[in-house]
Amino acid sequence: MTQSPSTATGSEAAAVSSGRTGTGSTPARLADDTGQGKTTIASGVVQKISGIAARDVSGVYSMGGGVSRAFGAIRERIPGGSGTSQAAGVQVEVGEKQAAIDLDIVVEYGAGIVELARAVRRNVIAAVEQMTGLEVIEVNIAVNDIHMPGDDSDDDSGQQAAQQPSTRVE
Repeated sequence: MTQSPSTATGSEAAAVSSGRTGTGSTPARLADDTGQGKTTIASGVVQKISGIAARDVSGVYSMGGGVSRAFGAIRERIPGGSGTSQAAGVQVEVGEKQAAIDLDIVVEYGAGIVELARAVRRNVIAAVEQMTGLEVIEVNIAVNDIHMPGDDSDDDSGQQAAQQPSTRVE
């Protein structure tokens, strides 16, 4: 059974409620402590797993709000860049034994948002818990936009024009 942050043990509640969000630079958290050593998992790892698991659900068009999607589009165009960030639209708080996840998603038009959110939540929880051993106490989902099927053709033509400058002289 999943504990809410208010019913978690003192150290778990303090770690989760500390307000530390997942960026690649945050310290790793204790996930396993045995007599033979410790295993730690960085919050960026939980972020990446969550982002990939959310995108795997049919009906999720993209992740992130308008600003993070715009920066992601710019990052994709930079030669030698890392491409699409798997952590865009994903914020995490990772404690010693628990994690809380916030997702910003864009859904495809026609998808049932409530059912989609349930599927995303199940997929993210299963992936994070199976891969990290951390208990996921909550997954909050914010639907920021709906992608319309005709939106891609407008974006693609603008990108092609920007990539192929027209010449004035032949």
